[in-house]
Amino acid sequence: MPKAKPKSKSRVLKGWGEIAEFLGQTPSVAQRWQNEGMPVTREGRFVYASTEDLTDWVGTKRGQKEPIHIASEGEDLVADLKQGLAYVRRQRMGLKSWSLAPKESD
Repeated sequence: MPKAKPKSKSRVLKGWGEIAEFLGQTPSVAQRWQNEGMPVTREGRFVYASTEDLTDWVGTKRGQKEPIHIASEGEDLVADLKQGLAYVRRQRMGLKSWSLAPKESD
């Protein structure tokens, strides 16, 4: 009996239409972003991109310390929301502890 392959969160998008739809942009914007360093693979006249690579790129492109997640159909958005809220809480706790630290006297 063959072993089941583990499901990967990433899938391969084929063509500017699929890439643009995933990003919520037009194909011309996706092509422009490719010129700005968006990770795509070209094979002749065809273009491919990984959803995981695109999500990571969008997060780092916007200067985020933690990459954002682009939701797609059938995902558990509640879990994503909880993860995002936990990140914000960690950030706030770090800021609160920093701002409440005693000041050194001269």
